[in-house]
This record gives sequence, structure tokens and C-alpha cells, in this order.
Amino acid sequence: MDQLRKKAYGKINLALDVIGRRDDGYHLVKMIMQTVELHDELSFEKTTDGSVSMTTNDSTLPVNDDNLCIKAAKLLKDEFHLTEGVNIHLEKNIPVAAGMAGGSTDAAAVLKAVNEMFELGLSDEDLMERGLSLGADIPYCIMGGTALSEGIGEELTKISPMPKVALLIAKPPVNVSTGKVYTTLDSLESYEHPDIDGMVRSIEEKNIKEICNTMGNVLADVTMPMVKEVEQLRDTMLSFGADGAMMTGSGPTVFGIFTDEVALDKCYLDLKEKNVCERLYKTFVL
Repeated sequence: MDQLRKKAYGKINLALDVIGRRDDGYHLVKMIMQTVELHDELSFEKTTDGSVSMTTNDSTLPVNDDNLCIKAAKLLKDEFHLTEGVNIHLEKNIPVAAGMAGGSTDAAAVLKAVNEMFELGLSDEDLMERGLSLGADIPYCIMGGTALSEGIGEELTKISPMPKVALLIAKPPVNVSTGKVYTTLDSLESYEHPDIDGMVRSIEEKNIKEICNTMGNVLADVTMPMVKEVEQLRDTMLSFGADGAMMTGSGPTVFGIFTDEVALDKCYLDLKEKNVCERLYKTFVL
């Protein structure tokens, strides 16, 4: 197989809790992760000279060894002593630095593609183990679906699939430092923890109302005071009839769950006309 194409799907956090911190500085989390239809597209072509290279439509992304895609390809190339290499082209759609695991899902797609193209015979579990060395979100991006994520994000448990609902995803024209968000969280004496177990039950019962009532993200309490646009986007979605709206990851991207797609369309047009979003997408859960 000399050529291959892959879709790399984004994620949202339906719930995100931070429950501790390890001695090495990594935070211990408990999260409900959900794959969404919004995706990047990657194409792959073998190189006979053994080189690993990359191009992309996004000029803000590095295409050298700093990119997780290059790191992922070289990880498998070096481990299996592959004499051929691969050229990767990335069509970026998922917002960058937005709490949607965009870089991690691209790296996950690279691991899957190299495994297939070079017939390495690795299982998803094998790829997840290798992906963890590159980033805590990569194992989930390989697994996909609806999952409980614990530890530093590497302890994954499949749970009942989330009901298929429409989403509005909005990223304001600002970026957030994940490190700063976690440092600020560490400085707080206390914060409200979301009901993760209640979220799991609501998903098992396919109860959209309770899923939305149970959504929570401890990092939002840190990010929203720093980035006023996050709260504004959340409130706008709720005012247009979203069943629930929340920031994903460390932000600043906000998603709204809509069972009324007419309301979603009206909210989309309002945000579009106001030109308050760097990226704005209508999509759905997978």
C-alpha cells in the first residue's frame, strides 16, 4: 500500500474533573470524552528514500520534528527499522490549540496509517501504548467514541454511546495557555467537581436533558474569568435554545448541544453575522 487517506476526528469533553496531581507534575483527571464528526483529513504516500516529511494547509503549524505527526511516523519507522518513509499532507479543519485534541488526533491517524501501509500488524492497544509516549490524549483518539478517561488521560473505559445529537462548536479569536490554566487551578483552595458518575448514568439512560444538566468542566472556572468570550459564547448558545453549552478542555472552544436544529441554525447565523468567532462549525457527535 503506497498511498492512504485517513480522517482524524476531534473530541469534546462532556465532563472534566481534576482530582489530583502526581509528583512529576502531571494532573490526575476524570473525564467523559466524546468523538465529534468535525475532522482533519490526512493523506499519506510512501517515500523510497526513507524520508519523513509533511505539508499542511495551515501556515501556523510547524512541519518539522516539532509536529506530533512527524514524531508519530518516526516513532514507528525507528522501532521497526523501516527503510521506506512517508510524506504526510494534513488538511486542517479542527481549530488549533482549542481543547479538541486536534494535534493528538492527527498523530493517532498517523500511527494507524503507518501501521496499515507498512503492515506492522499492531493492534489498537499496541498503538495506544506507543501513542501515550507522545501525548496523553493520543490513546483516546485511537479508541474514539464515548469513554471515561482517568489517570493522566491514559486509563480509558468504553461506556455507552452518547445519543447522536447536533452540535455547534465555536472558537473565539483568542488562545489559552493550558499550562497557565492548570497552574491557576492549582492555586485555588477549592472548586466544584462535576458529577462524573451521574454523567455516565445519564448517557447510559440516553437522557439528553440530564446529560446537559450534568455537564461540568473545572477548567472553565479558571478560563472564563481570563477569556470573557468563553462565557459570552456559552450564554449566547443557551439563549438560542441549546440544551446545554460548555467549554471543552482548557478552552477556549465552546460547544452547544441542540436537539432543535432550527435553533442551532439561528444561533449559527447570529454568531456568523456578529463575526465573533475565529472558527464556527455545525457538526454532531459520532
